[in-house]
Amino acid sequence: MVMTDPIADMLTRIRNATIARDKVVEIPSSKIKIELAKILKEEGYVQDCEFVDNGVQGVVR
Repeated sequence: MVMTDPIADMLTRIRNATIARDKVVEIPSSKIKIELAKILKEEGYVQDCEFVDNGVQGVVR
């Protein structure tokens, strides 16, 4: 499935996980998403973030 706005998709996944009180969200990775996740962590919006290489494109968790 092609996403037209991957950043909006990332933020929506985080918002939905927060509402559902999920502890972990997996988001398909890109360089900009990794950097955005780091900024969200620095600003206190998320507890932690990490890149997990799954052999394809990886995920931000």
